Amino acid sequence: MSNDTFFRLIVVLIPALGCFFAARGILHYFQLESYQFPGYFRTLNRNPIHSYAPGVCVTAFTILLLWLMPAPWKIDSASTTLYWLRVVPFVLIACILGRLTAKLLTVKKAKKPFVITGRIKRLYVVYALVLLGIAAVVYQCPHWMMISALWPLLLPLVVALAGLLAWPIEKLISEMYFRDARRKLLSNPNLIRIGLTGSYGKTTVKHILGAILSEKYPTLITPASFNTPMGVSRAIRERLTPSYQIFVGEMGARHVGDIKEMCRLVKPTIGIITSVGPQHLETFKSIERVAKTKYELIDALPESDSRSYFFDDGSYCLEMYHKTNKQKTLCGRDPETADVWCDNITVSPEGTRFTLHIKNKGQIECQTKLLGDHSVQNILLAAAVASDLKLTLKQIAHGIEKLQPVKNRLELMKNPGGFTIINDAFNSNPVGAKAALEVLRQFPARRIIITPGMVELGDKEAEYNRAFGAQMVGCADIAIIIGKNRATPILEGLKESGFAPENIHRVDSLDDSTKLLHTLVRPGDTVLYENDLPDHYQEA
Repeated sequence: MSNDTFFRLIVVLIPALGCFFAARGILHYFQLESYQFPGYFRTLNRNPIHSYAPGVCVTAFTILLLWLMPAPWKIDSASTTLYWLRVVPFVLIACILGRLTAKLLTVKKAKKPFVITGRIKRLYVVYALVLLGIAAVVYQCPHWMMISALWPLLLPLVVALAGLLAWPIEKLISEMYFRDARRKLLSNPNLIRIGLTGSYGKTTVKHILGAILSEKYPTLITPASFNTPMGVSRAIRERLTPSYQIFVGEMGARHVGDIKEMCRLVKPTIGIITSVGPQHLETFKSIERVAKTKYELIDALPESDSRSYFFDDGSYCLEMYHKTNKQKTLCGRDPETADVWCDNITVSPEGTRFTLHIKNKGQIECQTKLLGDHSVQNILLAAAVASDLKLTLKQIAHGIEKLQPVKNRLELMKNPGGFTIINDAFNSNPVGAKAALEVLRQFPARRIIITPGMVELGDKEAEYNRAFGAQMVGCADIAIIIGKNRATPILEGLKESGFAPENIHRVDSLDDSTKLLHTLVRPGDTVLYENDLPDHYQEA
């Protein structure tokens, strides 16, 4: 190989190697968006510095290295001996600079760290092949040196191309896991399969249902927020054993058809709709499309030997209840219309008490550590299912008494400083946020809310956040709002509704809110953390 050829090869490899290491943060965004391209590109636009700066940095240090690297035509023939020894170190420098770029531009202290999963490893292999392919194409171009320096500016698109090329491989692998999980799930004909979905409350209902049903049956629920086909498939393959009599699968959705795909896996005979509301409007575009997607669960139930459960929200869930002709149960507050209802609700810092009524089966006094009126709504759905599965009222009440708050969902915590924390940081939506404020309102002494607001609400995000700010009046005494642009409508809602201006604080980050809180909080205060945005929703 001539020195000219070797030099050209090194030049086209330098940006490829730099990009391989520099793209870690961009690949992290792709992972956070579950490898979905629409969400990935929205995340890039929300985080321009972390998204586009890596490619700019690779271009900058590529130009610098090309300027410093000795070109064979610029040295005399006496100096060409072992020319490659003078050039190869520039390749190593490119790798180091790419790694430093990733370190500087990757989100620090990520709430959901970049995980090197099997899928990411496969994506990295495809990504490396794409980079080598680009290098090969550039090598053949007439203006190869200039193109070598400039193409890294398109780094986010290169990552997207790698994701697109890897998609058929991942589809094949996921289908293999999917079918194995379904085979395992259906191999036990006596296993009761329950599917549940909703705009909010589904994870909480899942845990409540698992706790109550465990009073009589060995019950497996999908862990944490495993609610995608791959997540549920993994739970089934790793955890389901013949000893279980009931399987409860949480079904999440961000697009029309997602629940239908989940039902293809679980084949549920019992379906629960927890709620329908303005969640994930960024992808669904309208609540009507949300409702249509949730109803895919009811459509998937067998015509006979199945049952569906709804809460009477006076809106979409009630419409679904009337729409289906399959066996169904309605939970609510009105004993004239509901099959399962409650009354005599009292809420305190110790939890909630209420009377549970089940038509034709009687009533029983219940108490739970869960906070809030909406927690009772979730319990009613679980109690209705448990009753139809032959649990007694005493077994149901005993299961309710043992319930523990789901982590980061209205979780009551005592701080060593003498104040109380209500941790509702997992996520937030208009209905859940209003319910959390109602819980906060019932606490004595000063009440403090810390929140960045709500996301994934599409064109109505500002409207919902402004209403959220207005709802804080009378529920909180001090408001600490996190963020920049997204904080604006919340602040407007606070001020328009008469919240005391001296008790409104805006900070840039969660860390800043913690520092401010320590200067404000006193023993006996109650602090509500409402939502904690994931890394790809942070404002730069």
